[in-house]
Amino acid sequence: MSEILGCLEQLAREMRKTESELMALAFETGMRQLWRQRTLDQYLRGEITREEAVKQAGSDWVDLAERQREAILQDIAWAKGK
Repeated sequence: MSEILGCLEQLAREMRKTESELMALAFETGMRQLWRQRTLDQYLRGEITREEAVKQAGSDWVDLAERQREAILQDIAWAKGK
């Protein structure tokens, strides 16, 4: 916990923001990341379309998720072939 407080204090000094402002920014950033992950999970499970995933998370994130899924599937296929 003290490590987090140290980071918060250092960021506050460097960014010239209050600790409260940084906590709000951290919360907002975390929520955006959680929402994006939820969207990508839904897309990869086939619960929403690619178009909807791109609209909610952005094409770069959808492309990355697709590449990661393909890499995992290739690894699984390789492991089964051994």
